[in-house]
Amino acid sequence: MSIKAAVIGLGNIGRYAVEALEAAPDFTCVGVVRRKESLGTAPHDLRGVAEYASLADLEAVSGKPDVLLLCAPSRKIPEVAGDLLGKGYNTVDSFDIHDRIVETIGVLEAQAAKGGAVAVTAAGWDPGTDSAMRALFEAMVPVGTTFTNFGRGRSMGHSVAARALPGVADATSITIPLGGGRHSRLVYVVLEGGAAFEDVHAAIKADPYFAHDPLEVRQVTQEELPRVADASHGVLMERLGASGLTANQHLTFDMRIDNPALTAQVLVSSARAAVRLAQAGRPGAYTLIDVPPVLLLPGERMANIGRLV
Repeated sequence: MSIKAAVIGLGNIGRYAVEALEAAPDFTCVGVVRRKESLGTAPHDLRGVAEYASLADLEAVSGKPDVLLLCAPSRKIPEVAGDLLGKGYNTVDSFDIHDRIVETIGVLEAQAAKGGAVAVTAAGWDPGTDSAMRALFEAMVPVGTTFTNFGRGRSMGHSVAARALPGVADATSITIPLGGGRHSRLVYVVLEGGAAFEDVHAAIKADPYFAHDPLEVRQVTQEELPRVADASHGVLMERLGASGLTANQHLTFDMRIDNPALTAQVLVSSARAAVRLAQAGRPGAYTLIDVPPVLLLPGERMANIGRLV
């Protein structure tokens, strides 16, 4: 039976989530929920998927979805996901504020228990699939150090955070790897009329998304911004250490990706896992290091074991 999924919010990730749901063999996208004033103005092809101003409007046509893909800014996820979980909806999200993930899971756990629902949170590529890779690296090399080097590429979470600040009309944030798991941030900003660059620079520097890394902010025009705002990104992850009493183990994972497309694909795979966990009577809040990989894949468990193990 096809899994009924709805996309909550559009933007970069929502657009690609619609495409990933279309490509999945076991999903049906029953609609996209957007702000009422945004209906009919999608800048992207919605692949024939209907738009709704509310979840209630969607359900009046298609019934209750099996899972909701939350394509909202990370800072809104605890409230939005918590409310939906408490009402019995299964949710997945790509919450990416690393130092608030444990706190967020606590919030979602309580609401998931209340509603008997499942959340898979922080389910993008980092946090998300990279988190699972870090866990596997530590299982293989228990003693050692892992370096996660992002980029060079555009960070969606940091870009959204910059755009939300006073005086910013538009912005994109580029992550630049410095090696050893360290990064700098290069933020291109388009100012609102009357905004002072010095004030915007100070606001970005004070924001928790940017406060811990070297930062450069450059002012550009709206016409110039698309030249630096491509969706490419990537990661080079390395672990150096020992397996048992044997040292000099060196593990490497490297990928170059389209950021929102991969994030959306991980959301869809995580949505599959969320529905399966719910069907198994296992409500709660999970991350990708909690979820057995076989639950992420289409098809039957034993067939995937035979194919992959």
